[in-house]
Amino acid sequence: MNELSVLTGSRLHHVGFVVASIPEVAQGFAESLSGTWEQRIFADPLQGVRVTFLTGPSQADALVELIEPVGLDSPVLGFLKKGGGLHHLCHEVKSLDKQLDFMQSIGGKIVRPPLPAVAFNGRRIAWVYTKYRLLLEFLEA
Repeated sequence: MNELSVLTGSRLHHVGFVVASIPEVAQGFAESLSGTWEQRIFADPLQGVRVTFLTGPSQADALVELIEPVGLDSPVLGFLKKGGGLHHLCHEVKSLDKQLDFMQSIGGKIVRPPLPAVAFNGRRIAWVYTKYRLLLEFLEA
């Protein structure tokens, strides 16, 4: 067990992919993972995106999140213009505040401070860019 999981009890919740259109790719994406898509799309105006989640063949699998930019000020629009694809890893953590303190202590930069997320019934999320150029999302348990 590493220092990160000792500190917060984190677990991989989902892997995020940026796509141009959720309705156009979600079913095929789910099939390629031997997973399922419940066809539920969440609009999140605070993040400027629409998202949906795909489940894998096992309940133990991390979810796959498809992210579609909404509007010209969407934070993922530039990423999509570069081709989209694998965007971030999301860990569910016991204490978001402690996690963010830890990430800063090891050189991470908070790029989006905590805010409620529509897809998670208002639970707070935050975004950190590591010194190794990895974008991490943290979801409060």
